[in-house]
Amino acid sequence: MKIVVLDGYTLNPGDLNWDALNKLGDVTIHDRTPYAETVERCKGAAIVLTNKAPLDEAILNQLPDLKYIGVLATGYNIVNTDVCKQRGIVVSNVPGYGTGAVAQFVFALLLELCLHVQKHSDAVLEGRWAKSVDFCFWDYPLIALAGKTLGIIGFGTIGQKVADIATAFDMNVIATGRRQTDQSHRANFKWVSLDELLHQSDVVSIHCPLTPETQGLINGDYLRKMKSTAFLINTSRGPIINDADLADALNNNIIAGAGIDVLSKEPPPVNNPIFTAKNCIVTPHIAWAAKEARARLMGTVIANLEAFITGRLVNVVNK
Repeated sequence: MKIVVLDGYTLNPGDLNWDALNKLGDVTIHDRTPYAETVERCKGAAIVLTNKAPLDEAILNQLPDLKYIGVLATGYNIVNTDVCKQRGIVVSNVPGYGTGAVAQFVFALLLELCLHVQKHSDAVLEGRWAKSVDFCFWDYPLIALAGKTLGIIGFGTIGQKVADIATAFDMNVIATGRRQTDQSHRANFKWVSLDELLHQSDVVSIHCPLTPETQGLINGDYLRKMKSTAFLINTSRGPIINDADLADALNNNIIAGAGIDVLSKEPPPVNNPIFTAKNCIVTPHIAWAAKEARARLMGTVIANLEAFITGRLVNVVNK
């Protein structure tokens, strides 16, 4: 059985191994696959694994032998699941592998916005503390999280883990989501509408999936509903935010700052307006990428495929 990995490098740049996958068939692993080479590389394959290499209708229609697509991620918008369902191609994903890592990264971004740790460290190493007449100094306001309100857009497993950490910081938590599950065990929590969340939050953190309804959700109109002192965090999907509108909101003090791990196009063009926006931290889509999280991801990808080979369906997204 022919198995093709289209873009394995980000999952495994060399610190993990593919041994368990190699036992399941005739495996070819590509670090990256240009779109124009996808069909040629997948010809004859029954199994294709992809992270961000698209498998759209045009490509799928040229792959008659394809039976299974394993997405090396939680989000699966790079696969046309409707066509797959029509063709009887099973599509699986990996939910939950990076919940802790992404939640941790949310607070890495938020704490940097609140305390500017790197900038203050740089100032010390440049000699400013050694030359100071006082025992300490700070160049930016230092913000405590206790008592602040965190608004979470999308309250799935990651959103709930973020709420857990916020509770440890003595923050109040409000959320909006497609399903309002019972959260009565949280004394500091309440469900609100999106408008209420934007108006009330000191920090807004995005954890919803990218869908036609959420694409461009956070635009200029919504940003103007936020507090001028508020921070925006996005570790979900870039196209949920309009990049130009966010840059405008930051440069015109409509909101106070942002921590962004994802952008509307990745890799981004060099002229993305976010790059010149005020008080904006931008990281290269790495919230998911702790080694421990990637090891769980690889293990689940292989378990999904083993289940399919033995006639079971696990983590299927196009039933």
